[in-house]
Amino acid sequence: MSAAELEKLIGPLVELDSAELVHLTYAKEGSKFVLRVFLDKEGGITLDDCSYFSDRIGAMLDAMKTIDRSYILEVSSPGLDRVIKKEKDFVRFAGKTVKIRLKLPDQGQRNFTGILKGFQDGKVLVECEGRPKEFAHSAIEEVRIDSTTEVEKRL
Repeated sequence: MSAAELEKLIGPLVELDSAELVHLTYAKEGSKFVLRVFLDKEGGITLDDCSYFSDRIGAMLDAMKTIDRSYILEVSSPGLDRVIKKEKDFVRFAGKTVKIRLKLPDQGQRNFTGILKGFQDGKVLVECEGRPKEFAHSAIEEVRIDSTTEVEKRL
């Protein structure tokens, strides 16, 4: 089963408990398969939340016999440097400093850092070095909040 298929199963389950599936990875690491589920909710995810959701997700996947091999399930918070993937999150985190990695270089550059301005017409809007810049969502490999910059702002 692919990560995208697992997202479609797990997302609605965690939403029943007012949480959000932020990101999910499912890959072979060494000789084992690891399913990592990153969740968030208002007020943040606690260790007790991780344990609760791990039990719920594991029970559902096992009952449905979704994964046909032995795997390790890890449930955690997305952390300070969380991945931003969904349109609503680009709006929610506007004003934050983000790091963007493109699938292919733009004018010889794949990595950008800037202030997230939002999302419009399928494009991520960012201010890089004082200038507005747009990236097609489909051209982006990953966007993460720059936690080092965010921590420095708080100090």
